[in-house]
Amino acid sequence: MSDKPTVLLTNAIHPDGEAILAPHATLILAPDTKPDTLRAMARDVDGIIVRALLPDDICDHAPKLKGMVRHGVGLDFIPVEAATRHGVMVANLPGCNTQAVTEYFFAALLRLRRPLGHIEAVMRRDGWNTARPMADATREVAGDTLGVIGVGAVGSRIARIAREGFGMTVIGVNKGPFPDGVSEVSLDELFSRSDAIAVTCALTDETRGLVNRRLIGRMKPDAVLINTSRGPVVETQALVDALRAGAIAGAAVDVYDSQPVPADSPLFGVPRLLMTPHVAAITSTSMRAMTMGAVDEMLRILRGERPRNLVNPTAVAA
Repeated sequence: MSDKPTVLLTNAIHPDGEAILAPHATLILAPDTKPDTLRAMARDVDGIIVRALLPDDICDHAPKLKGMVRHGVGLDFIPVEAATRHGVMVANLPGCNTQAVTEYFFAALLRLRRPLGHIEAVMRRDGWNTARPMADATREVAGDTLGVIGVGAVGSRIARIAREGFGMTVIGVNKGPFPDGVSEVSLDELFSRSDAIAVTCALTDETRGLVNRRLIGRMKPDAVLINTSRGPVVETQALVDALRAGAIAGAAVDVYDSQPVPADSPLFGVPRLLMTPHVAAITSTSMRAMTMGAVDEMLRILRGERPRNLVNPTAVAA
């Protein structure tokens, strides 16, 4: 019987990181991410690398658990308070996917403003003379005002590229300090002034439902909204109603109230809505970086060391 500690992977990790971790721990991959499955799989593990939502009572079912490491940044997948009560360390990886999410934002923004894929499809199907006039209705982002909700790592990177790369004016709301070049405004002013809105804040009790019907109603008719945060930050039905009524020009969402999105979801029939399956943070580059960071933190925990980014320090003394 192996005397190595056991680490549960809620989902597969990059093979480079797996190769580093495997000599030091027995790795078990969950066959699915259903709550009962994760509870059962966690019974004898020393650590969990988290890429899926854990049940709130996971620590009650894992008496040997020493630590959980988020394969990413957002902590809404991990019951941090319960982990702290059980003396279980929790770590995440700030900045590990900032570039990936930033690039996704601009890909989505340009897709909404200049839908080249659609123009190409029309050209192939209907010819040059039908497709070419479609460009007349598109618009550049230079000179537009970008509103950023949550000017943290991702929001700050988006803001800098928007200003320096595209010549946009950037305004924002944030709990912490503001980077140079971003003007602090109220939420009401952000929604009424912005030509594009980036939702990049963390999901907390304060931000749940933050982007509500009243604020969406303040948006310009030619404005767009892009949510790379978490689904519950935006009031889904209010956004759907605005798109169906033509009250705003478009939206892109990568995150949802319930994931995966059911195949019969009415969202698939909403006009001017770009939908992606929670992939903003995922590229081959970021996946390797997240895995390597998660493995490094997990090895520290298994050695009895403090992780570099321990998010619940009181767990150490619990």
